[in-house]
Amino acid sequence: MSKSIAANPSGEDSKAPLINQRTVIITLFVVAAVSCLFLYHTANPFEFLPRSSAYDVIAPSMKAQKSSNDPSLEKIMKRAAMGDNTVIITTLNQAWAEPNSIFDIFLESFRTGNGTGKLLDHLVVVALDSKALDHCLSTHPHCYALNTSGLDFSGKEAYFMTSSYLEMMWIRIRLLSDVLAMGYNFVFTDADIVWLQNPFQHFDPDADFQIACDRFSGNSFNLRNEPNGGFNYVKSNNRTIEFYKFWYNSRKMFPGLHDQDVLNEIKFDPYIQKIQVKIRFLDTKYIAGFCQVNQDFNAVCTMHANCCFGLEAKIIDLRLALEDWRNFMELPPDQKSLPRSWTVPKKCRETPFHPPDESPNNLPPAAPKISVQEGNNQ
Repeated sequence: MSKSIAANPSGEDSKAPLINQRTVIITLFVVAAVSCLFLYHTANPFEFLPRSSAYDVIAPSMKAQKSSNDPSLEKIMKRAAMGDNTVIITTLNQAWAEPNSIFDIFLESFRTGNGTGKLLDHLVVVALDSKALDHCLSTHPHCYALNTSGLDFSGKEAYFMTSSYLEMMWIRIRLLSDVLAMGYNFVFTDADIVWLQNPFQHFDPDADFQIACDRFSGNSFNLRNEPNGGFNYVKSNNRTIEFYKFWYNSRKMFPGLHDQDVLNEIKFDPYIQKIQVKIRFLDTKYIAGFCQVNQDFNAVCTMHANCCFGLEAKIIDLRLALEDWRNFMELPPDQKSLPRSWTVPKKCRETPFHPPDESPNNLPPAAPKISVQEGNNQ
């Protein structure tokens, strides 16, 4: 007797193995993707948490932060402010305030620069120790003695990434947060910057927070630019006040990092988008430095001794930069459009990174990475 086989008109039995095979493949793919994602984020455990957790962790500290109500600071700010409530601010400690040191070069650059002398009327110098204050008062009208809560910034240089350096950077961010809360816009400038031309014309009027770069990508909106906290222009409004509180309190999540490294960590945080602060990065064509040297003398407004370690190297190269500028300004007008090169960085290029409390033999001898940005000379 022959066996009859019932036909399956729908074909479901023949499709079942294929469906099961696809399910297994998809499952394996998802498991592999999740595993890769986990391994990628193990370098920073906070990234594996929901991105909103950054704000959740520090929100209590932000809410508890009280602004300074120092009437002496308010008085100095009011006296130095421009018509739109903008001030220029720098900080100073004893090492940089010694005669013929960084601060004297800084002030000299304003007097030597093209149209920058009048900006000194709006410069507020924040002294971090008594000797810095004494020197400031002997050379400049707007000096403020900051209460550093028992920290001692007098004496030797606060070398890059030492504990004194980190303390100084975070005191600076807290101070600037207070300035914004007082209603003042500011340009913060490190004192190891020479001012050669007025930079205000290159600020975006629609931005809230504009910051210099060690290296500029060519796009001022690109968050992957490498920021440098030594120069920034910030407008006082609710967005920037909240942003600075977030930045300052984020240091607790990234112990051992300085301000611009923490900024690199938080600039992609959803909370930055939530408060809608408009961040822009300043072109090194105008806001230049030793990391990325722009050879267009006609365009450069400020030159920062970044990518440079040690007080002696900074002093030597900043003086060379001022001499280059003087030589350029003495040229006949028809020669100022010709190609020309800075003689800096020189000493900064030769000086390796070695903090004073560590042996140079235990550190890599490589000098800082420095690039040259050709100018248009237009």
